[in-house]
Amino acid sequence: MTETIPGLFLSLPEVLVLLCAVVLLVARWLPPAARRPVTLVAGAVLVPSAIVLGIVGIRWQLLPVLAGAAVASAFALPPLLRRGAGRPAWRARWWLALPGSLACAGLIATGPVAAWAFPVPVFPEPTGAFAVGTRVVQWTDPLRPESFTADPDDRRTVVVQLWYPAQKSPASVPRAPYLGRTEAEARIVSEALAGGVGLPGFLVDGVPRARSRAVVDAPVAVGGGRFPVVLFSPGSGGVRSQNTAWAEELASHGYLVAALDHPYDSAVVVLADGRTIRATTASSGDRDEDEALAAGWTAVRAADLGFVLTRLERLDLGESADPLTGRLDTGRAAAAGHSLGGAAALQAARQDRRFDAVVDLDGYPHGPTDPALDQPALALTQEITAGTDPGYLPRLTEALERNTATSYRLTVPGAGHLTFMDGPLYLPPVPSIVGTLGRTESPRVVAAATLAFLDATLRGRPGDPADALRAYGTVSSSGARGTATPTP
Repeated sequence: MTETIPGLFLSLPEVLVLLCAVVLLVARWLPPAARRPVTLVAGAVLVPSAIVLGIVGIRWQLLPVLAGAAVASAFALPPLLRRGAGRPAWRARWWLALPGSLACAGLIATGPVAAWAFPVPVFPEPTGAFAVGTRVVQWTDPLRPESFTADPDDRRTVVVQLWYPAQKSPASVPRAPYLGRTEAEARIVSEALAGGVGLPGFLVDGVPRARSRAVVDAPVAVGGGRFPVVLFSPGSGGVRSQNTAWAEELASHGYLVAALDHPYDSAVVVLADGRTIRATTASSGDRDEDEALAAGWTAVRAADLGFVLTRLERLDLGESADPLTGRLDTGRAAAAGHSLGGAAALQAARQDRRFDAVVDLDGYPHGPTDPALDQPALALTQEITAGTDPGYLPRLTEALERNTATSYRLTVPGAGHLTFMDGPLYLPPVPSIVGTLGRTESPRVVAAATLAFLDATLRGRPGDPADALRAYGTVSSSGARGTATPTP
């Protein structure tokens, strides 16, 4: 009942409250014979719907609707009560009532507009042959000290969310919460993400209510052989679940996706024992110093990616009883990431030849350029404009052209930086924020382009990946085959 209705951005109780508010507003202007039954029916539906919202939690977007309904009721009910008491009905003259009705209409209209601008995200249905399962694990590297703390006994711990091909679950089985293992954790994460970009947490209060398409601990798919693995690092201040739509689409096509929370760098990380670690990384404002800082953070993230690949290898070999044992093809592995995570993926692939491919989702390459890449690479970028960091394209081009394998850069028309994560699903559709591809097309394009590349590089699908990538934008290739002229 509380799930968002696609296209309306409201749940059923919220729709009923909105409709009742409109009816109460209109009732004032109906003929006397219709006014009473219409008002009573609207009130009878409004009250229980509002009670349901009070129980499950009222989103701020509905507060102006409820206020408008209250004001409309104040004008609609008294004449009915006076009439029921044996006195003639009284109504304010139309020219006195009209300003109030218009103000009330403005309040009511604010609700659906706000719900459209800041919706509860509805995740696209994965298109692959498999259902999707998910679970969260926590691993500690006993060999690596935690560089963000002064405690010499502290060891680097990462929280990892796995998405994998699963058996289909009954429709009645709840889907996994978005942003956290529980709604409480999701709220902590949502508020941290909002605070990280200077927004009050209440603006995105619908995000923790969202459900993804995956099922927690769903049984692993029976068929499909062994699953190639894709490790993912989020953007600076991002979190492991920020690319859930992307991860679910890949998993539905037979991949195991492992997305990392990087403690002290991710916006907030909730550990298994309940401890909460908030981000301590911050820019200094000095360009040279910030580049050095970013290079250091990138190195830590790259080491995290290598460590998680090692743990996945052990999991597959049966180090501990696990449903995924024997199902992971860690010999076909890709490092991927968004923004700073894309830089980490590039660095991880340079340092660790176990990674067979790398995907950079609009990430500026930080850190050393040596050794050169030796794996196929795909960089998805937004269109380069006058406002783009002038060092971005030269730095990215250098990394791709030095590659001893073939690299591809796909420029996606209409994309913004946040197009390459889940942002378009729940942020206002402002081009400068999320681009112009829209809530449906954004996740489809990013996942489809990634799949085209991974299917070719990890699964050996015949043909030039550039041919498939051209369906999503302008492609240029470089590296082993030399630099090619971009083709639309």
